[in-house]
Amino acid sequence: MKKNKIIIGILIAIILAFVFWYGGDAPSLRGWNPIENASVVVAQSNEENRSTTLIETSLPQDKEEADVVVVEEQNTVIPNGELTCTMSIRCDTILENIEWLDKEKVEIVPKDGVILAEKTVVFYEGESVFDVLLRETKSNKIHMEFVNVPIYNSAYIEAIGNLYEFDCGEISGWMYKVNGWFPNYGCSQYQLKSGDKIEWVYTCDLGADVGGQYTTQ
Repeated sequence: MKKNKIIIGILIAIILAFVFWYGGDAPSLRGWNPIENASVVVAQSNEENRSTTLIETSLPQDKEEADVVVVEEQNTVIPNGELTCTMSIRCDTILENIEWLDKEKVEIVPKDGVILAEKTVVFYEGESVFDVLLRETKSNKIHMEFVNVPIYNSAYIEAIGNLYEFDCGEISGWMYKVNGWFPNYGCSQYQLKSGDKIEWVYTCDLGADVGGQYTTQ
């Protein structure tokens, strides 16, 4: 009797297995093939690795391009070649003509007429007198105003240390000289050389009181 039950159980199991495999419930018939899907997984993995490799190889190229941009940008802002010159800013002539000065400005004029004592400053190859003035007034917290004059392709200095043109007479204002010479062109146009001596001076008489009358003529 027990033997018959065992045989019946085996037959039922065989029938169920047959239905399971051929009735559409088997994994292989539901579209799942261990070998096939394993290859897909491998292919995806290879694709991911390939993508990762492409990204890794593209990074140095992007970085190299970024470095070039940075270098070009640095060269534009700060030209190569560190050099030195001297610069000073004085308004001695105002002290000699203090009666011409606007009363509101008397207190801001230094007692010795020195706004910036002569000092050695750094500049870079290709920079102008204006570049140095702009940088040094900023670093020394000295007020400075200028306007760009397109017709001369240069900057015109209107004020330094809150002392403006026409503050001390109708023909007063700021002038510059380099190595004792008053250039007859704008400060943006004068390219510096190592060892140059820049002097910014305030004139109350169109340059005659500072030795630059021939320039104004």
